[in-house]
Amino acid sequence: MADSSLATEYDVVVVGAGISGISAGHYLRTECPDRSFVILEGRDAIGGTWDLFRYPGVRSDSDMFTLGFTFRPWTSDAITALGPAIRDYVRDTAREEGLLPAIRFRHRVTGAAWSSTDARWTVQVDAAGEARTVRCRFLFFCSGYYDYAHGHEPEIPDRAAYAGQVVHPQHWPEGLDVTGKRVVVVGSGATAVTLIPALAQQAAHVTMLQRSPSYILAIPARDGVGRFLQALLPRRFAYRVIRWKNILIAAAIYQLARRRPEAMGRWLVQQAQRRSGVDVRHLQPRYQPWDQRLCIVPDADLFAALRAGRASVVTDRIERFTPAGLRLASGEDLPADVVVTATGLQLQLFGGARITVDGRPVEVAQALSYKGMMLAGVPNFALAMGYTNASWTLKAELIARQVCRVLNYLRDHRLDVAVAVHEGDAGDTRPALDLQSGYIQRAADALPRQGTRKPWRIYQNYLLDLLSLKLAPLRDGALRFGRQGEPVR
Repeated sequence: MADSSLATEYDVVVVGAGISGISAGHYLRTECPDRSFVILEGRDAIGGTWDLFRYPGVRSDSDMFTLGFTFRPWTSDAITALGPAIRDYVRDTAREEGLLPAIRFRHRVTGAAWSSTDARWTVQVDAAGEARTVRCRFLFFCSGYYDYAHGHEPEIPDRAAYAGQVVHPQHWPEGLDVTGKRVVVVGSGATAVTLIPALAQQAAHVTMLQRSPSYILAIPARDGVGRFLQALLPRRFAYRVIRWKNILIAAAIYQLARRRPEAMGRWLVQQAQRRSGVDVRHLQPRYQPWDQRLCIVPDADLFAALRAGRASVVTDRIERFTPAGLRLASGEDLPADVVVTATGLQLQLFGGARITVDGRPVEVAQALSYKGMMLAGVPNFALAMGYTNASWTLKAELIARQVCRVLNYLRDHRLDVAVAVHEGDAGDTRPALDLQSGYIQRAADALPRQGTRKPWRIYQNYLLDLLSLKLAPLRDGALRFGRQGEPVR
């Protein structure tokens, strides 16, 4: 257990002890060893998303060689991993990196106020019910963008009339037994395609009830090339080679989907139909590939459950609950002992904390994102946001290293303030997360904006970000620096 004491001031406050926060801690420790920092975690465990989600079969939908940290190799040949294995990996990394003493559990950040006069953040913290404050020179939010307290659960009429059990995957009841029961999973996204094959192993039958299909891609559960390279090469070198192999393959698939969407969409539907035996009308989405994130099924386990008859797909809309299940818009009754509402997540930046700069609230929906990591006009502040089309960790690590570059530049030049300044034309703006997924669209007015011109454009491209965040000069005309109480320049 980490030390629960909290000093009054640090050089850096990191918010969140998931993948992003542990990555930030590693780079602060190794690249900014002269800077003091603390990691504030609102929950009582390390792991973030991977500690929160406990539903059956929960697993990564990015390959583990890129979801894993650059500095600590993923040593299995498994391409994806179950949630508990990822949680253990993140916890073990924190311990091996010596980060446990820096973590304060049950310390939830409720607000942060920047003072230009002091060139300091004052951070308000709920420490297990006790209000505390801590000051810092730099504030780094690594808390992701999910609302950890509430998932998205649309209102379905007559819920009180239903005699069965309704479960949201974000709050899976410990010990729920579906053996011999009829289960309906509402949704067709990543959570649904993960849940269904896991539940189908015990349930009498599982039905995926979807308003419209998603693109689903079957991949091998284990990396044969990776296994060969791990046997042939030294561990760390093999990890780098496999990591880059997977980065390039994922980038190629994404680029092909964007450049040839009809051909890619046709192939995705054909492979899903061939493997599952399901009527194609249940597999043909209304959108183009990568307008929403692809759903990944290792070893085609979802398709196997469908082909074996342990699961089935219904495409329809829900009219209301009945005592025995769900009444659909078509008039069909769908019996269910358990209804799982895999209807998505709710987005919430900064864990709901209120951010102000010199007394003025930061209007996130109006703020322009700088390189996907800072907000224009908000000094000494960074936000870890991962990719929508690749592993979260790839971008989180780039941002953590860029934060260290900024901190070291401030130290070397005896400066106090770094702030992104937007002047001129950033081009047309749109939400920072440019997907058509429901959880993104519902939160469009709570997300920062991005432009069409650099450095205000957010690239969903690791190679371009590698150039922008690791190799490009810090002084680019938009990122400006200053001393305490003086204008930035």
